[in-house]
Amino acid sequence: MNVRETPLQGVVTIEPQVHGDARGFFLETYREDRYREWLGDDLRLVQHNHSRSEHGVLRGLHCQTRRPQGKLVRCLAGEIFDVVADINPESVTFGQWVGVVISAANHVMIWVPPGYVHGFQVLSSSADVEYKCSDYYDPGYESGLIWNDPEVAIDWPLAQPTLSAKDRELPGLDHYRR
Repeated sequence: MNVRETPLQGVVTIEPQVHGDARGFFLETYREDRYREWLGDDLRLVQHNHSRSEHGVLRGLHCQTRRPQGKLVRCLAGEIFDVVADINPESVTFGQWVGVVISAANHVMIWVPPGYVHGFQVLSSSADVEYKCSDYYDPGYESGLIWNDPEVAIDWPLAQPTLSAKDRELPGLDHYRR
C-alpha cells in the first residue's frame, strides 16, 4: 500500500495493493490497524455513504462546522476529480487546494481530515462514490465553500458543472476569515 502526502497537512492519497488475475481483482479498502498508522490512533469511522452522480455533476465543497467529519473517499464505478481545500484561517495553507483523479480503474483513495472542505466532479458518464466518515452527519451544521471561489481558483476539469441549489449558495473563502 502506498500512502502519499499532499501539500495539505494530513491529506493523503492511498493506493492499495490490488491482487488481480483473469477472474478480476481483490483489494482491502479499509483495515483499522493499518490505517491508524497513517491517520492516527483516535481514528473511528462511524458512517458509510454511497452516492451516484451523472457526468458533470459537482458535489461540494462540503464540511460541517460542528462535529467535522474526516472522510475516506473512493470511487467504486466511473471516474471523479476529487478536491480538498483548506478553510482554516490559522493554517499556512489557508485557501489552498489539492485535486486528484480517483477512479474504479486506479483504485486510489483519499483521506480528508476533519476541518477541510471536500467535493468532487464526475468525469465519466456516471460515478459511484463511497466515503467512510469519522463522525455522524449533522444537517444543522453543514457548510462549505462555493466551487468557483476566485481566490481559491480550483482548476476543475469541466467548466460548466451541474450543481444542486444548495451548492450554488455556499459561501466564499471570506466567510472563513476571522
